[in-house]
Amino acid sequence: MRRIVANFHLTLDGVMEAPNEWHFPYYNDQIGEAIGASFAASDSLLMGRVNYEEWAAYWPAQNGNPMAEAMNNVRKYVVSTTLKSVDWNNSILLEGDTAGAIADLKAEPGKDIAMSGSATLAEWLLHEGLLDELRVMVHPIVVGKGRRLFKDDKPLKKLDLLNSVTYSTGVTDLTYRPA
Repeated sequence: MRRIVANFHLTLDGVMEAPNEWHFPYYNDQIGEAIGASFAASDSLLMGRVNYEEWAAYWPAQNGNPMAEAMNNVRKYVVSTTLKSVDWNNSILLEGDTAGAIADLKAEPGKDIAMSGSATLAEWLLHEGLLDELRVMVHPIVVGKGRRLFKDDKPLKKLDLLNSVTYSTGVTDLTYRPA
């Protein structure tokens, strides 16, 4: 059975929005290797509408970039109630019973299904019992504003810590699964 693994960069105050403004000063080879290993363990991406639209506008234009080639060619499953179609290479729009469609994807043979940057979708998956693993790279910075990974109005959800690694830049890589 495949697993859904959500990956996020966070600030110490829980902000996941606009990592391009605070993540890169902490990026090093250790973090690059960890991200690469996580990506290599998956064969598809699960995305929400906002993340899909941002990445579909960015990655196809990044010619000659090995990461762009991987992003453009990997299978992408898109969850949206407003999109009518998806045209980025290898993208499939999940329509109708989204929870059932995702459960079916998990039952198929293959590697992990990765997620990144779709906080609303990750939160929904967690509360629907469909998220298998949550990986957060917590950066030692407080930005004081921006979208946080989890909203305040959700019920309690306990998680078990599976692994923790601290990189030389002070970033802590935490891996959890629902309890």
